[in-house]
Amino acid sequence: MQNKSVIFTLSSVACAMILVAGGYFAGRYVVSAQPSVPQVADTASLPSAGQKVLYWHDPMVPQQHFDKSGKSPFMDMPLVPVYAQDNQRPGLAIDPAMQQDLGIRFATVRQTEVQTRLEVIGTTQFDESLAEVIQTRATGYITRLYANAPQQRVHRGDPIASLFVPEWLPAQEEYLALKRGGLDTAILNDSKAKMRALSIPAELITALAKTGKVQNNLLISAPRDGVVRELNVRDGAMVAPGQTLAKVNGLGKLWLVIDIPEALATQVQVGMQVVATPANQPNRTVHGEIQQILPQINGSSRTLQARLIIDNANDEWVPGMLMRVQLTKSAGKLGLLVPSEAIISTGKRTVVIVRNDDGRLQPAHVTLGREVGDDTEVESGLHAGEQVVASGQFLIDSEASLKSVMPRIDGAEAAVNDTPTQGSVSAVGQHPGVDNTARIKTYQSTGVIEQVTPDSITLSHEAVPALQWPAMTMMYKKPASAEFEAFKQGDKVNFSFIADGDGWQLTRMTAVGGPKP
Repeated sequence: MQNKSVIFTLSSVACAMILVAGGYFAGRYVVSAQPSVPQVADTASLPSAGQKVLYWHDPMVPQQHFDKSGKSPFMDMPLVPVYAQDNQRPGLAIDPAMQQDLGIRFATVRQTEVQTRLEVIGTTQFDESLAEVIQTRATGYITRLYANAPQQRVHRGDPIASLFVPEWLPAQEEYLALKRGGLDTAILNDSKAKMRALSIPAELITALAKTGKVQNNLLISAPRDGVVRELNVRDGAMVAPGQTLAKVNGLGKLWLVIDIPEALATQVQVGMQVVATPANQPNRTVHGEIQQILPQINGSSRTLQARLIIDNANDEWVPGMLMRVQLTKSAGKLGLLVPSEAIISTGKRTVVIVRNDDGRLQPAHVTLGREVGDDTEVESGLHAGEQVVASGQFLIDSEASLKSVMPRIDGAEAAVNDTPTQGSVSAVGQHPGVDNTARIKTYQSTGVIEQVTPDSITLSHEAVPALQWPAMTMMYKKPASAEFEAFKQGDKVNFSFIADGDGWQLTRMTAVGGPKP
């Protein structure tokens, strides 16, 4: 198609974009600051010399074809010709300068090793394997409590509490009496064994033998560096054998516990690489790999938990920190990736706009795999090295472009035939056994068949007042029914049709003047 210099003004920028995206004006455009009635150069409605015009149409209503030039019945502008040369080349041509003006950006389909990548949340927690409990082995009383509250930091050997055990006193006094009586070593050893049987600690027995004085209080100390996780007693409290006085947890290592949504649970495996970043400190990271997946879904959050141990020798991390976690694992295979923003999903189809070798744009139906960060894996429909549109798809995928210039992506829908009468054909593209007439508006007209193809019938027909259509020549989709094959070019027919959301579909056709022979 020859370039046409077009100067027009629009109150709606969207209308201008659709016209441009449809490929109907290949030249540059100018939008004035003041809205006014669109003005199109008179030459836009004139066919170029030496080119065959297939039909005329309004770029804003491209599915309706006219057999003559003239003024559009829908907008105050001339009809635009569509040439045979352009119709034979697939895709949509947009001037490179205009592509730049409209912000159309391209990306290359690249083949790379596909990784499983998940973005989840995790928290740092105490490593329970570093926890130690402090318990009593006899009935006694707390004479002094050195650790005042939970979460208090302690070092190995720091006092936690002082314990007085009355039942230890008689055994100690017996030992001292035997020692003062000068009895032999065997008898003294038996006395020591009796004290050990009463759970008197070895260090208390040693102090007893060394000082010759009864040890009234047992000093309980921290078994390791860390924090007091639990403190279950107070000054003067009575304690019983086996009772936990305190729990001390080390901080040299922490657990990073990751919450994985139930829907993604099957994608997580032991050994996946982990990169975690504090939610409020994006410049700090911790690296590792999943060491264990817990075998239960959390009933309230519907998440599966996985964990790994992180080093905290320098006290860089503390329990309870919220972390943004990225999990990755190589799939061991090559795959095709495109930017996720290049994908157009309408519910019925998933396409990308591909740039052909000649620079024309054409939609390609694709089958998608998993998301990989900002990219999406494409399982079919593309090849490595192809160029796809990464921005501006809403212009190219407008109703005007996909319905008129570009080929259909979804393909013709199957039609279900009603029982035809002699000399007529009917077909409704809905489910069998369902009365669709109450939901779908049907229109009628009379015309002459101009062309018959395997997928369509072109009719020159009378006006359709219900749609405010003038008399025109228009192409209609032909239902997948052998009965429609009985009609040929030149037949005069009465016909019915419906809008199917992607054009116009014939539903019934009857020969004018009686049934066909």
